[in-house]
Amino acid sequence: MRSIPLPMRLLALAAAAMFAAAPAAAQTKKQIKLAHSSQPSADSELHQAATVFEQEIAKTAPTLEVKIYAANALGQERDVYEAMQLGSGATCAISGTAILTNFNKRLGVLDLPFMWRDYGHTHKVLDGTVGTTLAKELEGNGFKTVAWMDSWGYRNVITAKKSVTKPDDLKGLKIRTIPTPIYVAALNAMGANATPMAFGEVYNAMQTGVLDGFEHSAAMTYANKFYEVAKYGALTRHLFGPIIFACSIKEWQKFTPEEQKAILAAATRARDNNRELAPVREKEAFDALKAKGMTFAEIDTTGFRQAAVKVQDDLAKERGAADLLETIRTTK
Repeated sequence: MRSIPLPMRLLALAAAAMFAAAPAAAQTKKQIKLAHSSQPSADSELHQAATVFEQEIAKTAPTLEVKIYAANALGQERDVYEAMQLGSGATCAISGTAILTNFNKRLGVLDLPFMWRDYGHTHKVLDGTVGTTLAKELEGNGFKTVAWMDSWGYRNVITAKKSVTKPDDLKGLKIRTIPTPIYVAALNAMGANATPMAFGEVYNAMQTGVLDGFEHSAAMTYANKFYEVAKYGALTRHLFGPIIFACSIKEWQKFTPEEQKAILAAATRARDNNRELAPVREKEAFDALKAKGMTFAEIDTTGFRQAAVKVQDDLAKERGAADLLETIRTTK
């Protein structure tokens, strides 16, 4: 048999090596590390949004893959965002907007007490000039906003042992809230003893009696099994904290224009799913909590609402966001 000349054999070996390496190269994808604070449950608006985003990226972006880090796996929320500013840790995060007021004070206008009328009001504001303005400002803080979403319901006061059936029942109770001045001011204005605490520490604090209660939506209460340590809820509906899906600017700039477009499209799909489910999941969560033995009381919030107008004005002025508050109030 005639032998193959050496140069031709070397070319053949090189070509074979290239073909062998091609599948491995094709499998290498940029990973989007997506963090949130809730349990990995579809009962959580944070995890549901993360899951929809992951699925959309898998279908539409062949060069990208998503890995979800639930339940503070990459650290407490503020730690996650501080790392994102440096371009380390999480690529993106989904959370309430309140935690980001530690980086941009004007964002706090979204979390003022007794301000939002309903889901539609929130959507018009965040899809309009207020959302666009705040998203642009957040870029200066190191964050790229890819979607504004809904909490699955208003935040209410949840208590372990004492039933709150009238406004005076809140006086002096140690109620956990998000570690930001606006939430603290809102709870204190209602007569409670606002107690800032990282979300991941709340369950144990409730269990050991360090806290009398906390404030959150029914969906988050159920998703994180707080019904195991809390038996009562007061329907104060004092806050409606929107949800933000934000990415590290440093990481965002590493994506190609096509990849950025795919991320925005997937985040929009997650947002739409989140908003469609919000009223449904809120009702389901209340039903599920009642089935677990929790009881809920309607209380007269007239006094709270009247007092909240001045709180809104003062906090917005203090944060240089009076213009945004006026737009929110006049949005129909």
